[in-house]
Amino acid sequence: MKTVTAFALAFFASSLLVFGQESNEEKSNEQKSNEENAAQQAEREENAVLKAERELADAYLNSDADGIARGVMEDYTLTNSTGKITTRAHDLDEATKKDPRYDVFENTGMKVRVHGNTAVVTGQTRTKGVSGGKPFDSKFQFTDTFIKDAGRWRLLAGHVSKLGWGTRLKPKSSGQNP
Repeated sequence: MKTVTAFALAFFASSLLVFGQESNEEKSNEQKSNEENAAQQAEREENAVLKAERELADAYLNSDADGIARGVMEDYTLTNSTGKITTRAHDLDEATKKDPRYDVFENTGMKVRVHGNTAVVTGQTRTKGVSGGKPFDSKFQFTDTFIKDAGRWRLLAGHVSKLGWGTRLKPKSSGQNP
């Protein structure tokens, strides 16, 4: 009888181990599936943010005030390369006047980070065109902050720094050795 009881307990214990192992495998597979779904969702959001950034670049290139209005929040601000803070109203006014007129408005090297309903995009922008009758051709480093507003990514704030200003001038030689 003791042998039968021992076998029964051993069988019961091994059954629990097998079921427990299957349960862990199921959890592991479920966890992997959830992680894959989360990664796919993150990639979709990143692509949606980059699409919104490209649409805005096209709107500025084409002086499309309606496109700009759709893409930027009502309380949008930009700190431009001279440190001046401009607003949505300013950008819409420029688009309406078509000054500046862009021949090129191109973003490159963009990287996006999404955190919930907020996203930050960094990259470089090249602009070329005419402003106030004077031609320009400039490159900038930018940081844009987007928020998801009613299911659509819209620009809340931006900051640009002009590239190429970091060149140091060499001091004139006084003819003396240091």
